[in-house]
Formats: sequence, C-alpha cells, structure tokens
Amino acid sequence: MIEVQHLSKTFYVRRRESGLKNAAAALFKKREPVPALQDISFSVADGEMVGYIGPNGAGKSTTIKVMTGVLTPDHGICRIGGRTPWKERKAHVARIGVVFGQRSQLWWDLPVNDSFDLIRDIYRVPEDRYRKNVRELSEMLSLGEILRTPARQLSLGQRMRCEIAASLLHDPKVLFLDEPTIGLDAASKLAVREFIRSLNRTRGTTILLTTHDMQDIEALTRRIILIGKGRILLDGPLEDLKETLSPCPDGHRLRVGEGGGPFPAGRGEPLKPPGGRERPADPVGRHPPLACAGAHRVPLPADGAFRPVGGAGVDGRSGPLTIQTV
Repeated sequence: MIEVQHLSKTFYVRRRESGLKNAAAALFKKREPVPALQDISFSVADGEMVGYIGPNGAGKSTTIKVMTGVLTPDHGICRIGGRTPWKERKAHVARIGVVFGQRSQLWWDLPVNDSFDLIRDIYRVPEDRYRKNVRELSEMLSLGEILRTPARQLSLGQRMRCEIAASLLHDPKVLFLDEPTIGLDAASKLAVREFIRSLNRTRGTTILLTTHDMQDIEALTRRIILIGKGRILLDGPLEDLKETLSPCPDGHRLRVGEGGGPFPAGRGEPLKPPGGRERPADPVGRHPPLACAGAHRVPLPADGAFRPVGGAGVDGRSGPLTIQTV
C-alpha cells in the first residue's frame, strides 16, 4: 500500500541577526540548506499500523506532507495505492485521511455538523454513505451533542475526536495521524487509542502514527520506524528497540526522548555512567557501553546514533536512563 524509496527533501533558509542593517545584508546572502529527509526508504502493508517516531525536527511531519501530496520531494519515489501523491493529488486525497494534532480541518465558528456537511461535499460522498458514517463514528467516538456545537467552543479532547471523525467520513484506505493525542487528558487519550485500534481491526485501515507519546506507540503499534536528522535509524518490531536498548536482566531500561536532565558531557567527551567510573570516548567520538546499577552492560548503537540526556538516580537505580537521537 505504501512504498517509499530513497526519498530526500532539503529546505533552504536565510538566517540573520536582528536589526535593519542585518536585514538588508541578508538579501545578498545565499540561503543555507537544511536537509529534512535524507535517502529514506520503507514500506507499509495493507491494514498495517506503524509508529513513526523521532525527536522534534527529525523529519516526521515532512514525511507525512510528502506522502499526502502537500510537498514535492527533491529525489525519490513514493507510491500509495499505486499513485504518486504530488502527481495525482486529487485521486490520491480521495483515498487518504489526515489528522494533524496542531491544525484543524473544522470551520471554527460553525457547528461540527456543518463542517461535516462541507467535507462531504468536498469529497463528494454519497448521502446514504455519509449518513451511515456519521452515525457509526458518532457512536464509536461518543460525539452526541458535540456535533451541534461550534468548534471554537469544544474542549481539546472533544475537538480531536471530531477531527478524527472528519478525516474518516469518506472511508479512506490510509489514515495519517500526526500527534493525534497531543495535549489530551488521560481519559481522552484512552478513548482515542481504543477507537484507533477498533478502526484498524474492523475496517482494515492502514495507519501511520507519529507521536512523542511512547504510551501511544506501545498501546497501538507492533512495528516502529525511528527517524533522526532525516535518516531512518531503526525499522522493526517495538520489541527490537527494547531489546537493543534494554538488555539489562534487572529491567533497567532506556527510554526514548522523555524526561531527564541535561547531559553533562558532549559528544566525544568523557562520560560518567550511573554507578560507574568515568570512561573516555573512543577516538572517533563514540561513547563506550554504559553500565547499569547491577554492572550489566547497556550498549549504545555502534554508530553513535544515541546519547544519554538524563540520568538514573545518584545510585543508578532510582529511574531509567533517557536517550535522544543526535
């Protein structure tokens, strides 16, 4: 269903200091290249639900925008349902649904019902199918009276449930979810997760989920694609990531991109692991394996793709170590 091969995308930006003089000088400066995607490749089968994770600026949203036809890549191939998104955009968007957690497709001052009617007309959904979908989605997402309320008067959790329903009114085969639970309380998150699971199970919808919430990933997906600085770092079962980063038999784990304080040593500088003595990095700047409280070795990937950014407790036992991509 989804096939991505050697996809690359670079943005060009002008950077300058503040002030009128610097603004005038910037007109004659070349724009700096900022690589967003660097030769990424992956595929997603029909009916599969995949977590697409990574830190801010890793390239997640850029990938989604390319796959939805919003952006055109510099190089590479992307086919979804046999179509190239940016070349066959009208036919392509009729088969996909998209939810951006920080953007809305609802009309702000209109009741949700009116927004749904407009989306029906945009996608030319037959009336009987539209009514059936609204009824089913309202029951599954507990919309009820919310449908008669203007979008601007909804809570964040209520609006997000409506956003998901709006993206499914035309029965898309593929659903892209970009941080669908951002800012939601615990109850709303559970409701959204259960709906996504049910949607994938009952309709066989292919789902690509991007999020910073690892609980969403653990609850919904079995396979993850980890991206950092525009490159695919890992593609496989979630268990592989846990085993790679959590070999300690006592269960001391590394968690991606959560919590922790500042990392006291930069890349290529000496590193003092919790409960251990300081050890220098190797000649190419990679840190040696860390040791947990029980002296079990916790290796970092050989290519140095991760570094610790937060620590366990002073004794090395009171909490997990935190990592992020570099």
